[in-house]
Amino acid sequence: MKKILSLVIILLLIFSSAAFAQEYDKVVTLGHDLTEEERQQMLDLFNVQGDVRIIEVTNEEEWEYFGDFLDESLIGYNAISSVYVEKLPEGEGLSVETYNIFYVTEDMYRNALITAGVEDARIIVASPRKASGTAALTGILKAFEDATGENISEEERRTASEEIAKTAKLGEIIGKDKAQELIRNVKIYTINNNIKDKNTIRKVIEETAKDLSIELTREQIDEIISLMQKISKLDLDIDEIKEQLKDIQGKIDEIINRNIEVRSLLQRIIDAIVNFLRRIFG
Repeated sequence: MKKILSLVIILLLIFSSAAFAQEYDKVVTLGHDLTEEERQQMLDLFNVQGDVRIIEVTNEEEWEYFGDFLDESLIGYNAISSVYVEKLPEGEGLSVETYNIFYVTEDMYRNALITAGVEDARIIVASPRKASGTAALTGILKAFEDATGENISEEERRTASEEIAKTAKLGEIIGKDKAQELIRNVKIYTINNNIKDKNTIRKVIEETAKDLSIELTREQIDEIISLMQKISKLDLDIDEIKEQLKDIQGKIDEIINRNIEVRSLLQRIIDAIVNFLRRIFG
C-alpha cells in the first residue's frame, strides 16, 4: 500500500511540474511604480489571460545595473516600463517590439539579450507613457529566467546592461542606427575571431567605423574596447547568434568574411623584425 501511495505522489508531482512549466511559458514583468490603471493598460496591451505569470521589476534593480553607465535623468526614480516574454520553440530566434520607449531601440535590446544568452523568445517592451526603457532589460531577463528555468549569470546581466547603455549613449552622438550597427558588427567580428587583445580590438573598431563612415573619439573607442573585452569573456557562439538574428544572417556572414588585420601586437612586432632581417640578408 505504501509503495502504491508513493507511486501516486511521484506521478502527481511529475504531472503538476509539467503543467506548471506549460502554464508559465509566458511571463509579464510590470514596473513596480505603475498605478493600478496603468498595470491593467499594460496587461491589455500584452493581451494576456490567466495563464501568464506576473512579476515586478523595481527602480532599485534598474539603478543596480545602469547606475554606473547612465545619467540620473534617464534612470529616474520610478520603474514603469513593462515586458511581455513568450518562450518560443528552439530555432525561432529573437523578436522585440517596443511601445512608448524613446531611448532604447528594438535592435539594442536584441543585441544585448544575445550577450546575456537569451534565446528563442517573443518580447514586447512597453510603457503607459514615454519611458527610457532601461528598466525593461532587467525585466526581460527576470521574465526569461522565470519562463525557462535557466540562470543568467551576474556577469552576463552586467555586460548586457553596459552594452545597452553604451550603445544608447553613443547613439545620441552618431545616431541610433549607426551606433547599434557599429557595436553589433564589432561584437560579431570579435566573437568569431576570438579576439581578446586590446590593441587588436581597437583595430577592429577603427576599421568597422571607417566602413560605416563613423568618426569616433579616442574616449569612445576606449569605451567600446572595455565593453568588448567583457563580451569576449562570455561563452558566445557565432552560429547561435546567427540563429537568433535570422533577419540579418546575410549581414552577419558579410561581417564574418571581412579581412581585418587581427594579429596581436607581439605577432606584428615579430613580423616587422622578420621583414627587417629579410631586407638585410635577402
